[in-house]
Amino acid sequence: MSMINRKIIFTGPVGAGKTTAIASISDIKPIATDEYASDMTKSRKPQTTVAMDYGLIRLSENERVHLYGTPGQERFDFMWDILTKGGIGLILLLDNTRHDPFQDIRFYTNAFRDFIEKQQMVVGVTRMDLQRKPSLPEYRHYLESLSLQAPVFEVDARSNKDITMLLQALLFSLDPGVIS
Repeated sequence: MSMINRKIIFTGPVGAGKTTAIASISDIKPIATDEYASDMTKSRKPQTTVAMDYGLIRLSENERVHLYGTPGQERFDFMWDILTKGGIGLILLLDNTRHDPFQDIRFYTNAFRDFIEKQQMVVGVTRMDLQRKPSLPEYRHYLESLSLQAPVFEVDARSNKDITMLLQALLFSLDPGVIS
């Protein structure tokens, strides 16, 4: 029996939790390409991803899900097209404490629009424990105003349970029979 490999992309702004989310569900120690931040990013966190994060989930002896996290900064957007090639879906992580999370949604859904239209997307909103607004219904409504439909969840990127739920929602939206 041949190996089945699937690829899921995590994207979103700097500090939304992409590296942490991949680490929380990966069966291997994630590979990260973090460097010390030298621009406005350092006000949010000391290090930032410059190429990608990589993790792996073994679903069975013959099936694996490869997890790729994109750099959050626009200046590394050349990596986005590279990382989405062969991908089956996108997990967009948003930080609810950022100045304008709706601007982040607009930016990332525009940047990944072709991929989203061919595949699927789910949205995880982090740091809602620190700031409750915007609410999940407001996120859903905003996505609809952009002619997009995607499940939206409150998540803690450190929580295996929360990130597994995002992954399951993505897989279910691709194939409703995948989860029994």
